[in-house]
Amino acid sequence: MGLTLYQRDDCHLCDMAVTVLATARAGDFTSVFIDEDPGLEARYGVRVPVLRDASGRELDWPFDAVRLLAWLADGAAC
Repeated sequence: MGLTLYQRDDCHLCDMAVTVLATARAGDFTSVFIDEDPGLEARYGVRVPVLRDASGRELDWPFDAVRLLAWLADGAAC
């Protein structure tokens, strides 16, 4: 599925997003911590956590399991 979660160290919203991913059983994902990367910091700094799929679609926080599963289903239909 190719999911990537952009997040920060010590970010309670990011921890919540990980919990939502687990609750929704969204499958495996890669965590990318943006703190030490100026390019990612510029792109995602005020938006984290952000979930990105393999096609480049992004889902900004806040999201719950229902919204996440609908977003994943919408991407699968494309």
